[in-house]
Formats: sequence, C-alpha cells, structure tokens
Amino acid sequence: MDRNERRPPVVVVGAGPVGLAVAIDLALRGVATVVLDDNDRLPVGSRAICWAKRTLEIFDRLGVAGPMVDRGVTWKVGRLFHGPRQVYAFDLLPEDGHRMPAFINLPQHEVERLLVARCADFPGLIDLRWRHRVVGVTPADTGVAVRVEAPDGAYDLPADYLIACDGAKSPVRGLLGLDFAGQAFEERFLIADVEMKADFPAERWFWFEPPFHAGPSALLHKQPDDIYRIDLQLGPDADPAEEMRPERIIPRVRAMVGDRPFRLVWTSVYTFQCRRLARFRHGRVIFAGDSAHVVSPFGARGGNGGIQDADNLAWKLALVIQGRAPTALLDSYDEERGRGADENILNSARATTFMTPKSAMERLFRQAVLDLAADHTFARRLVNSGRLSLPCSLAGLSLQTPAEPGAPGLLAPGTPCPDAPLDDGFLLDHLGRGFILLAVGDTVVPADTGLPLLRLPAGGLAAQRNGAGALYLIRPDQHVAARFPAGVDATAIRRAHGRALGEPAHD
Repeated sequence: MDRNERRPPVVVVGAGPVGLAVAIDLALRGVATVVLDDNDRLPVGSRAICWAKRTLEIFDRLGVAGPMVDRGVTWKVGRLFHGPRQVYAFDLLPEDGHRMPAFINLPQHEVERLLVARCADFPGLIDLRWRHRVVGVTPADTGVAVRVEAPDGAYDLPADYLIACDGAKSPVRGLLGLDFAGQAFEERFLIADVEMKADFPAERWFWFEPPFHAGPSALLHKQPDDIYRIDLQLGPDADPAEEMRPERIIPRVRAMVGDRPFRLVWTSVYTFQCRRLARFRHGRVIFAGDSAHVVSPFGARGGNGGIQDADNLAWKLALVIQGRAPTALLDSYDEERGRGADENILNSARATTFMTPKSAMERLFRQAVLDLAADHTFARRLVNSGRLSLPCSLAGLSLQTPAEPGAPGLLAPGTPCPDAPLDDGFLLDHLGRGFILLAVGDTVVPADTGLPLLRLPAGGLAAQRNGAGALYLIRPDQHVAARFPAGVDATAIRRAHGRALGEPAHD
C-alpha cells in the first residue's frame, strides 16, 4: 500500500456495466484506467435484463455482444393485453439485414461477468480493484485526488479524471454534496425471477388490469435457463415486508402461470424515482449511468441509457487526454447525454401516468385509448406501457453541423448510423475507431480532407439506409456529425470536423 504507483489518467468508480464499458472503451483507445469497486462479487438477481439493439451494437464494438446474443433470449415481438383481451401486437425489427436483434434478455450479472472477462484482455490498461471503497474525492483544476479504503489499508490515488459510475446511491455524488433533483413515485411493484418449464414464447407480454392479479398491471419476460421475469404492480399502500413473504408471492405467481411447477429464484419489492443531476460534468469529475440519472424500469431505459453514456463519453475523454481535442469537448457530454436523460425521464413519467391514472379524467383517457387501440393504429401510439429504449437523437446540438437543404442522404446529423450487411461483414464493423467520411456510390469526395474514407457500393441495403449520393462525417461513436451537399470542398469538411471536436468556431 505504500508503493509509488504511476498516476492513472482515469479512475472509474463502480464496476457495474457502465463503469466496465467505459474502462474497456478507453482501453480500446489506448487510455489506462483504475477501476474501483466496493464489492467483490456479481449482483444478486437479474436486475436489468433487456438490452436494446443500439446497446448491443455498442457492446459489439467493445467485444462482448457475440457471447451476449448467443447466451441471451432474442425477442422483437411485444403483446399488450387489457384484461384477458389482446389489444395488439408489435414487431420492433420487421426487416432483415441487421447483425444485432431488436432486444435480448440477459441478466445483468451475466453481462457483468462477460465485461469483467473482457477487461482481462487489457492487463496493461485496466486495473480492476475489488473491495476498494472511495471515501474521499477532492477535485482540482489539474486533476482529482481520491481517498480509497481497501482490505490492506487506506491510500491516496491521484488521477487526471474521475468517472463516477457508482449507481443510484452514488457515494461520489454524496461526497461532493450534489443535489439529485427529481420525483419519487409511490407505486410499489413486486419483481420475481421464476424458474419453470413453460411454452411461453420469447416475447414481451404486458397486461393492463390483468385477469389473474388485482393490481393495475403485470409484465412477463423470458430469460435463459427457463427463468421468467414477472413484474406485478401492487399499489402505493403495499407493505414491502409483507409482500416479500413467500406465502404472499407464491399464490400471485400461481394465479399468473397456472398449476405448472415453479421455483422462486429471486424476488424484490421496489419503488422507483426519476431524478438527475443538473450537470453530469463537474470539472474533472464526470458522472455516468445511474449516478447521473435514474428512471423507472419500464421501457428498459436505465441500463441501456447508461451504456449509451459510456459510448458518448469514452471517445471524447480519450481525445482530450491525448491532446487531440480541447477540454471543452467534454462539455458536449453533458449537453448530449443530458438530452438523453431528459428524454428517458419524460417517457418514464408519462408511462407511470398512463399505468396508474390518478384522476377520473386520466382513467377515462386510458380506457378510451385501450378500447380504440384494438382496431385503430393511431391509438396504439398513445398506449404507454413503457416506451422501449431507442437511441437519443443529438440533432441541433453543438457538435453537429446542420445539413444544408437538398444535401443528398437520409440521415440527419446527430442520428446513429444504421447497420447493414456488406461483402466483408457489416457497416458498423468499419465505424467507431475514429472520425471517418462515409460516401455512398460515386459521390465525389475532396482528396485533402485529412480523414479516412469508406465508400459504400451504390446498391444494397447499406446504400438504401444511408441514401444515394450521400457524404457523411461519422463520429467515433458511430453518430452522424455532418451531411454534406454535392460539390462540398475540403475546407467545409475540415470545419465540420473541427466543430465535432469541440473546437471554437472559426470562419
């Protein structure tokens, strides 16, 4: 404990999915991290289970999506019921030509296990330290001083930056005395992992006013190894201690699944909150995942949003540390992921209002929407059982260069580039390491831009999804930074590149 260790560029606090993803992403970009976690074991229970297509694309770049998809339960169909009646079904990915599925279900502890194993591939860049608890954080203009308590004693760990990925109860946030503003919801939910042999398909089933449960809503998801996730809404007056008793849980589950044998694997009673920090960056301390924002579990926006935080932050921090971008680039992390957090909180709050109407007018509205949705497509867009996670658009924010009217292409600056099959794999295999120009067909590209070029053939799905004749600047997180008009010159491309790096505006 008294050794004079080399000062790490980055300390990551929290070895959950977000912290591990940040460390791996930084390692892929050549930046070393020390990862501190106050535990030494994987979490109990499945916790986050639904991983969306965009998150899987990020995990694929990090090197863990393959085993996740192989192990997880793939699904894309959801069914919504009102009482015993199916109101409608939806397909989240009706077209072919994507490497990643719409969603997989895989328990959080299995995802963490894969991420920990991936960290071992970077022995010189990722230093994982278990049972190392952060008890002090002192930010300064040139770095962060971290005080750590470990089994062998306490020590000081200075670093250039600290990334707090230490969860909804974030000790780092508490040490800095930061306000976590938002709203707590009084509704209580029973969550259970149930092992049973059943022929339920790999789909998302959601009930309003389920016939088998006295509460307002219920949810069923399939996991690997014959484990099913069951959520039952209990109401605000439920006693958590009473509802956790097996003699209370077992009859509820049996009413839902029938007389087939089952075993309770893990259960919990929870409420939820929608909260966020006013700012995610505080000088050299940066917050990501649940330490920065929390939402309800409906819509699978918590874990997926946290991984998208990591995806947004890592390339920016790497470029700043390597002296290839100004420090101001980090302010765009707060701007862009703040929009993502606000979008997730808005959807979560609206879902709660629809699931638990508090007034006669809200109940009348929900009843009318559910009645209409069975036969009318327009009404289905109003049904809210948790809007499922989608990538946040960054359109109009500071790093993106607005597309000129009439510029060829289909993608607006700020949107993630859609994947598509190519002769040598998939499009996203070629994106994500740095800035790159993406040209479709025989688009003329200036020769002196200083950027690598990827040219797509004029035919095929990749061209269809990006638009004939298009020329894009793609960011290291696979988002479109700019879409250029025909005949663009190298100066305009370099200007867009500088803007995407957070450089000051110039003529």
